[in-house]
Amino acid sequence: MKHLRLSQLAILIAAMGCATIPELTGIAGNTAIAQEAMRAEIGKVVQQAGELYKARKYREALTKLQETDRVGNKSMNETFTIERMRLSVASAAGDNDAVIRSGELIVAANKLPSKDQLQLIQVLANSYFKANNYAKAAKMYERYFSEGGTDSSSRQYMIQAKSMSGDSAGALKETRAEIQAAEKAGRVPSQTTLESYAYAVQKSGDKAAYLATLEKLVMHYGKKEYWVNLLNSVERKQDFSSRLSMDLYRLKLAVGQISKTGDYMEMAQMAIQDGNSGEALKIIDQGFKSGALGTGTEAARHGRLKDLATKRAAESKAGFAAAEADAQKAADGTGLVSLGFSLVTGGEFDKGLGLMEQGIKKDNLKHPDDANLHLGMAYLLAGKKAAGLKALKTVQGKDGTAELARFWTIYANQAK
Repeated sequence: MKHLRLSQLAILIAAMGCATIPELTGIAGNTAIAQEAMRAEIGKVVQQAGELYKARKYREALTKLQETDRVGNKSMNETFTIERMRLSVASAAGDNDAVIRSGELIVAANKLPSKDQLQLIQVLANSYFKANNYAKAAKMYERYFSEGGTDSSSRQYMIQAKSMSGDSAGALKETRAEIQAAEKAGRVPSQTTLESYAYAVQKSGDKAAYLATLEKLVMHYGKKEYWVNLLNSVERKQDFSSRLSMDLYRLKLAVGQISKTGDYMEMAQMAIQDGNSGEALKIIDQGFKSGALGTGTEAARHGRLKDLATKRAAESKAGFAAAEADAQKAADGTGLVSLGFSLVTGGEFDKGLGLMEQGIKKDNLKHPDDANLHLGMAYLLAGKKAAGLKALKTVQGKDGTAELARFWTIYANQAK
C-alpha cells in the first residue's frame, strides 16, 4: 500500500494560504509535525480537498473531506491531518459547527506547537461563543488564559460568556480582576468593562461598588448619562446630607443636567433662601435664556421670581457693609465664608475669595468641610483651577461633602 508522508501534506496545507479566521494562520500551515506514514487512500482525498480549497470551492472541499470519515481504523496522525485541513476549509466556508468539531479534536490531540495550540484554543472559545454555547466558551477562555493567553478582547468575551451562562459571580469576579489589573498597570479600564461591572454590582445590590464604578466611568469617559446616574445615585445615599442639596444642584447645572422649568425654579428659590440672590439672578437668567423660564402658563410666576431675586440682591448690597462688620466680630468664620461665597456666586470673585479665606483662617467653623468645598468651588468659578483643586482635596466629610469635592475635581479636569 502506498503512503504519503505527513510532511508532504503539511506542504500542501501551507500552500492553501491563510484561513479566513485570522487566528488560524499558522495553525493549518505549520510543518512541525511528525513524519509518519499516511495511507494513500486518505492522502489522495486530502490532496483533492486541498485543490478545491485553492480554487475557493470551500463547500465542495468539505464534502470531499467527508469521504475520509468512511475510512476505518485511522491512525491518530491521519485524523490529526484531516482535521487540520477541515479546520481551514470550514473556517473559509463559514461553517462554525465544523470549526468546533475539528478544533475539539485537534486541541485534544495536543500535537501542535504550544503557540499554535494556544491560538486554536482561542479560536475554539470564539466558536463556542458564536454558537451561543456560553458554558463551553467560558471554560475554553479560562483555559486560554491559564495557558498564557494575553488577548484582552478575549477576556471581555469570557466575562460575557460567564454572565450569559448564568455564572454571575464568576463574571463579576473576572470583571473586578480586569479593572484592578488595568489600574495596577497604569491603564484606564475599558469602557465596556466598567459598564459591565456597574451593571453587575447594581444588580447585586452593592450600592457602594456601583457608585465607585460610576465615578470611574465619569472620570475616564465623561458621558452625560454617566454624570446623570452618578449624581442621582449620590443624592439617594442615606448618609447624603440634605444640607448639600444646593451644592448638588450647582454641580448638575455645571455639567448641563439642569433643563427643566421646575429645577431652575427650585434652585433659584434655594439660592435666595441661602442669601445668594446674585447667584439666583444668574440661574434665572440662564433659565430664561434656555427657554425653560419665561414661557407657558407659568411665565408670570417666573417673572415674579426674577423680581424677587432682583429686590433681594439690592437689599443685600445695601446691607453688605453691616453684615461684613458683624461677621468680622463673630467668634467663628462661618459668616465671612458665607458672605464671601455669596459674592463669588454673584460674580464678585476677588473680594469674595478674600472674605472666604479670612473666614477659614479664623476657624471655629460650624461645617469646615462645607467651607473648604465652597472655597474650592469658588476658586474654580474664578478661573483659579490649581487653587480650587488644592482646596477640594482637603474635603474629607462622610456626609457627601467629600464625594462632591471629588466630583467637582473630575469636572474641573474635564472642563475645557
